Amino acid sequence: MQTSLLTAGGVRLNVREAGRPGDPAVVLVHGWAQSGAVWSVRSDVPLRVAAPDLRGHGESEVTADGYRDSAAWAADLRAVLDHTGPAVLVGWSYGGLVITDFLRAHGTADVRGLVLVDAITEIGPGRPGGSIGPLMRKVLPAALSEDPAVAVPALAEFCAGQGGGLSGEVVQRLLGAALRVPPRVRGELFRRDVDSAAVLRAVDRPTLVLHGTADEVVDVTAAEYAAATIPGAVLRRYEGVGHSPFLERPEEFAADLTAFAAEVSR
Repeated sequence: MQTSLLTAGGVRLNVREAGRPGDPAVVLVHGWAQSGAVWSVRSDVPLRVAAPDLRGHGESEVTADGYRDSAAWAADLRAVLDHTGPAVLVGWSYGGLVITDFLRAHGTADVRGLVLVDAITEIGPGRPGGSIGPLMRKVLPAALSEDPAVAVPALAEFCAGQGGGLSGEVVQRLLGAALRVPPRVRGELFRRDVDSAAVLRAVDRPTLVLHGTADEVVDVTAAEYAAATIPGAVLRRYEGVGHSPFLERPEEFAADLTAFAAEVSR
């Protein structure tokens, strides 16, 4: 099922929903140049899932601005949580930064727990929570270009490098989602400088940090930083897995997420 939400700022967001009303609520926040459709959670998993398309992505509205504004991202996620009620927040890649934007503005009152999946929590030169890997460095800035002859090969390489063992069909689906995001939006998301150390130290909810040891998009040191800074956070490494553990090892990821959500939602 897909739901259309309107944020307090008047931005229309598309949200994919699944699950039964009594199951633990989980909000899945996707990464840069993707959409909520990227998540691979089996229909038999006992979770009530909401997977929004971030502004400028997927079926959500392409706004004129707000992409550099922490408050705008916070307001977007606020609208989703107002719809779902208290939930576990799961942030993949850039989605981790969006979650810190939300926490900065709204705190943890409506948060059952946090799951950071190969995520950044900061962005900008020298920010340890935003350390990127060799693939991300290789495809930038070409992946932001308005020239398709420049951007398409870079985005194709980026999507193919999400993880080992991904089928050609999955890689092409990732590429299609990336190409749907306007070049202006792809670029704006990187034009930020955000320090989240104080936000992470203030987290008072159970936190699980998951990261593939073979991730070439976000360096594993970003996960180590988040786990060391968030009080009581647990870090689990997926050995030999790349940037997208929910695509590479969907059953293992689903089991980890389900167990965590059940524990913190009691």
